[in-house]
Amino acid sequence: MKLNHLVKGSMILSMVASTALYATNGDTLVGVGAKTRSMGGAGIAFSHGAESTLVNPALITYVDDTEISFGGTIFMPDIHTSLTANTQNGPVTDEADSDADLSMIPAVAIVSHLDNGVHIGAGMYGTAGMGTDFRGLGPSNWMPGNSKLFDMETTLQLMQFVVPVAYKTGGLSIGIAPIVQYGSLDIHYVMHGQNGQPGTVSPGQKQDFGFGANIGMTYDFGNGLSVGAMYKSKVKMDYGNTLRAAAAPFGIQLDGHLDQPAEFGIGLGWRSGPHGIAIDWKRIQWSHAAGYEDFDWDDQDVFAIGYQYDAGTWSVRVGYNHGKTPINLSDGSTQQGAAKDMFNLLGFPATAEDHITAGGSYQFSKNFSADFTVVYALNEKHSANVGGAFGYPAQAVTIKNEHKELGLTVQLNYKF
Repeated sequence: MKLNHLVKGSMILSMVASTALYATNGDTLVGVGAKTRSMGGAGIAFSHGAESTLVNPALITYVDDTEISFGGTIFMPDIHTSLTANTQNGPVTDEADSDADLSMIPAVAIVSHLDNGVHIGAGMYGTAGMGTDFRGLGPSNWMPGNSKLFDMETTLQLMQFVVPVAYKTGGLSIGIAPIVQYGSLDIHYVMHGQNGQPGTVSPGQKQDFGFGANIGMTYDFGNGLSVGAMYKSKVKMDYGNTLRAAAAPFGIQLDGHLDQPAEFGIGLGWRSGPHGIAIDWKRIQWSHAAGYEDFDWDDQDVFAIGYQYDAGTWSVRVGYNHGKTPINLSDGSTQQGAAKDMFNLLGFPATAEDHITAGGSYQFSKNFSADFTVVYALNEKHSANVGGAFGYPAQAVTIKNEHKELGLTVQLNYKF
């Protein structure tokens, strides 16, 4: 009977489609699932039921029977970018808000408790991505033959499918989740050609599949305190000519790989009566992932803390998440250094750092509950001198980026 529920749940998973999305810790979401997101993304040692499959697979051992969670996030980034030339007659600016300001991110998971402490599940999630859209702005105010902000349009979409298996004995739980990742990358922009006419750089959308694994463990001391650790392997992705051709006009030589980096972290969970606290630290190894290391991304330390008050039929949660942007600005006096800064801040502005989260749940019946979460990323401002990309001194041209985000998540849960 339990395996039957698992098969039916897997059929539901296959109907979920990937959509363009953005993210917050670099290009990865702050938490996966409504409960985790409402506690600042903390969940390495604090179980949130079926949705824990991609955070720490060992935590699915806290599911008593069979549980399915299905939901989605409406993601609304607000990105404003300007490119200013400091001319003899004063500054001249091209600026706009990105039209890529609304995305839908799916998440679905099912977990079933078998016999002898064994749990198995399946999950499919939009996990990471980013992009901007500055098309249709008209001619540049200071670059003859070019469009404002180069008509830049970028989209990176990532979705992961996992099948976690976990085992619990006493207070110790261990789990592993093989990962199949789908990725799609599209880059489009218009650049001044040698003949004086604008030329479109649009290698086309490229898709790829990659494979990895997520392993984790937790230990419950039996007094409300638990600890956990997880490691997610790097997933190699090859977007071929899409990445190579887009970077070449700026003098950046790439081999087409844009790997999803490895992550590892530890967590602490505590429950006492209606109160619960989760604290996580994890490191995302951007500097060891092909593509990101070529754009000088640094490794990122992410800190998350969340509080939960569970009154039985209802619960509320709040949280905070911080991760310094992995974007490391280059030498803007060189063509390649300035080009990297422009690509990062114009096409892939992974600049959000501080996030405030809140949410709640309501238990409609013994079997059915619903979760709601709000995640707000505080406004961040970043700038770089990029004159070297145009053959000028670095200070001659400045790019500025402002970035804030709002995410609304709704999730439905059913226990069999």
